[in-house]
Amino acid sequence: MDEMNTVGTLYIVSTPIGNARDMTERGRQILETADIIAAEDTRRSVVLLNKLGIRGNQLSANHKFNEYGKAKWFIEQLRQGKSIAVITDAGTPCISDPGNELIRAAIDAGIRVVGVPGCCAAVTALSISGFDLSTFFFFGFFPREAADRRRAIAMMRRGDTRTYCFYESPKRIMDAVEFFISEHAGVRLCLCNDMTKLHEMTFRGTPAEVRDQLLAKGSYDKGEYVLLCEVEEDYLITEVEHVSSPEALLVDCMVQHDCTAKDAIKLLLKDDNNTYSKNELYAAHLALKERFGA
Repeated sequence: MDEMNTVGTLYIVSTPIGNARDMTERGRQILETADIIAAEDTRRSVVLLNKLGIRGNQLSANHKFNEYGKAKWFIEQLRQGKSIAVITDAGTPCISDPGNELIRAAIDAGIRVVGVPGCCAAVTALSISGFDLSTFFFFGFFPREAADRRRAIAMMRRGDTRTYCFYESPKRIMDAVEFFISEHAGVRLCLCNDMTKLHEMTFRGTPAEVRDQLLAKGSYDKGEYVLLCEVEEDYLITEVEHVSSPEALLVDCMVQHDCTAKDAIKLLLKDDNNTYSKNELYAAHLALKERFGA
């Protein structure tokens, strides 16, 4: 590849999300001829390469724990004329997966970056959801903390789009669905599990209906999920509501409990009615200190 160039090319290669037959011919050819394959998890990538009949001796780790330091080495290899194919464990790299740091470094170095399209769990799930896809919002993984989840719901209710896409772990999927139920969220869900695999399943309906479907399945805590939400029209908030700023909330808590700002932050983070994150509250604390020396 690129034998006439003195600088190599960085290929961003999509891989199957479950069924190895979904690997594109172009993607296979790139992986066969690349000098280096930058993989999120070399152990998992070896399994895929073996299925595809591709040697794995050019594999090099590029995961979230080393991507900043490793990018420099990859750029050096590209400058020497080597071609590099970036892959993730499954699907399209950089979509809630490592790879962006290397891509940014390559762009800054004037190195050609080429996308090799294929499977993407989010897009595949959206395509079968039946939801309004005139616009949609990809959020990454569903938040873990209650306050962050409430902020996400508030964003969804006030957003310009009705369809939202999240990834979720099988160990947390029931907790996520039950959160929508506890918040009386006016949404319809579409949960896609083990897509493209032999036992793939889709769960559709209100949060309560989807919970019952998961319980009926029994072994719902296996296989990765894409969690799609379509906001009901009567659940959308169109009027402008007064919302206390994090600074005002912090001062109010300090006065009410006669405590320091740091103690007030701890109290607010335990308060389920608080929709601000730890970072936002600490930023509010710094802003108050700058203005009033609080």
